[in-house]
Amino acid sequence: MDNTAVLWAVGVAFALAVLLGPPGIPLLRRLKFGQQVRDDGPSTHLSKQGTPTMGGVLILLAAAVAFVRFADRELSFWALVVACFGFGLVGFLDDYIKIAFRRSLGLTALQKLAGQLFFAVLFCFLLYLDGHPTHLAVPGTEWSLELGWGYWALAVLILLATGNAVNFTDGLDGLLAGTSALAYGAFLVIAMERMHQPASVFAAAMIGAVLGFLVFNAHPAKVFMGDTGSLAIGGGLGAVAVMTGNELLLPVIGGVFAVEMLSVIIQVVSFKTRGKRVFKMSPIHHHFELSGWSEWRVVTTFWFAGLVLAAAGLIWYKGIWAA
Repeated sequence: MDNTAVLWAVGVAFALAVLLGPPGIPLLRRLKFGQQVRDDGPSTHLSKQGTPTMGGVLILLAAAVAFVRFADRELSFWALVVACFGFGLVGFLDDYIKIAFRRSLGLTALQKLAGQLFFAVLFCFLLYLDGHPTHLAVPGTEWSLELGWGYWALAVLILLATGNAVNFTDGLDGLLAGTSALAYGAFLVIAMERMHQPASVFAAAMIGAVLGFLVFNAHPAKVFMGDTGSLAIGGGLGAVAVMTGNELLLPVIGGVFAVEMLSVIIQVVSFKTRGKRVFKMSPIHHHFELSGWSEWRVVTTFWFAGLVLAAAGLIWYKGIWAA
């Protein structure tokens, strides 16, 4: 595999995201695409009201140009397009409804799930046509378990879980952009070692795009990505994990996202069953905010955790922890 395509994808996506920011952010502001802050959120977030959102469009434009230009047009190319940009479309509709109706909630939970389910199934269908294996491999070992048709149900679940876990993580300036770049970086290494050209170029394009977006999204953020960006990032990340046959590495490399989603589940279950909250607020990044941490401290701590987890995933992949 020609590694120059990967380097070009990172560079072009980063440059495009940086170049799209100055004209794109004022355009979002003129279109009145302003953030609607949750009424029950931390009081410090009230100052974010009106900050342009739907900046995920900038991420997707930058990543799309690089991906289309440098990736081989195999069937897996189209599967990645479906997973990332399909989930992004669901997020776009959610963001648009929030903005159009000036409310903090867009699509209903059922509507969002139905949209994600459609694109997850379509992604799996394309992989099926491409002859993707249906065994679940244990990273770093020769062990694997043949799941047959059950594998596709698992793959759909992985995309849905990853998309929503990543979406929960997008709540502080730069938090998701930084952690997702680290997760995609780990899977880029894996995809390149597996000689999977479309997955490698896609991961590289997403790294460049989110880092370019981070220039404007770091605290204090000038723009937010919205569900347009977060669902696309999550759908794409889950797709790369499935496509490279490293499904079991996803909860490790994407451990920050897993903890964010788990905190929401724990909070909801605890409140429904005991009438008590475990955290001051979920997702868990808000718990640390309400515990007195500055937003920047929370973000940099989670970035560091993401770096450690990405490294741990690669160590496992290399077989250093294999029995």
